[in-house]
Amino acid sequence: MPEVLKAPLVVEFPFTRSLGPVQSAFLTALREQVVLGVKTRDGRTLVPPVEYDPVTADELSDLVHVGVTGTVTTWAWNPAPRRGQPLDTPFAWVLVRLDNADTALLHALDAPGPDAVHTGMRVRIRWADERVGAITDIACFEPDDGDAAEVPVHAGEFDDPVTGIVAEARLDYTYSPGRAQTAYIRALENERRAVGERCPSCRKVYVPPRGACPTCGVATSEQVEVGPAGTVTTFCIVNIKAKNLDIEVPYVYAHIALDGADLALHGRIGGIPYDQVRMGLRVEPVWTEDGRYPDHYRPTGEPDAEYDTYKELL
Repeated sequence: MPEVLKAPLVVEFPFTRSLGPVQSAFLTALREQVVLGVKTRDGRTLVPPVEYDPVTADELSDLVHVGVTGTVTTWAWNPAPRRGQPLDTPFAWVLVRLDNADTALLHALDAPGPDAVHTGMRVRIRWADERVGAITDIACFEPDDGDAAEVPVHAGEFDDPVTGIVAEARLDYTYSPGRAQTAYIRALENERRAVGERCPSCRKVYVPPRGACPTCGVATSEQVEVGPAGTVTTFCIVNIKAKNLDIEVPYVYAHIALDGADLALHGRIGGIPYDQVRMGLRVEPVWTEDGRYPDHYRPTGEPDAEYDTYKELL
């Protein structure tokens, strides 16, 4: 069997959110080396604090102080830290129930090895040298040396409260299109052919193939060449220029039902003024010299397809 394609992918974006009064107080307090929890009506203290009781849904606002020392309730060793994690040397992820709290806080524990970590061990907060009002103001936890930790008292009101945070969301993963789409991609790249797969039950041909029929749910393996020409089923006019895309606006992006296919794929329409693109327009692929897939589709010059020939593919 030919080798299935795979490639590393990264999805990354800054996630900006505003804070309510409870979490604003919590993060601002960390900047002052203070840990705040929130009291529920039945006397539980939640850390990190939340604005609504997860059990009763009551609104919560009674902020209380908890300790800067606590007890490990569970843990897992991380032998190979990744970019952006709290420590760049091996550490333990721990859930720590701070003194006077009833819930546990997730953070990193700086320890020499997994043998030095156990459930029930006493730990304390190591504060970051520079604090800005974020969870990273807790640099990590470290084993408690046994000295009594003074718990500073604060009213939970601040002259310069943190009102919002920006979290850098990032997902690194390896994507594989699978057997069916690997064959589709290689046929496009090496032979400039569009290859779909036919469902053995409903006999529909799907392009790009998924390896299984989305309607019947049965596996597909029979390859069917489709196109290269096709019919515009629906389209949109793009008026906003995309970053890193060297295409002048306005342009047209369309769903194109290739001849012999029972599923429309999408592609850009060129070679015709954008305001002349229409449903039923017959188009063919245009390749660049070293293109791995069609650069765009252009009119073939044929008469428009009758609506009844593509209405099921809208």
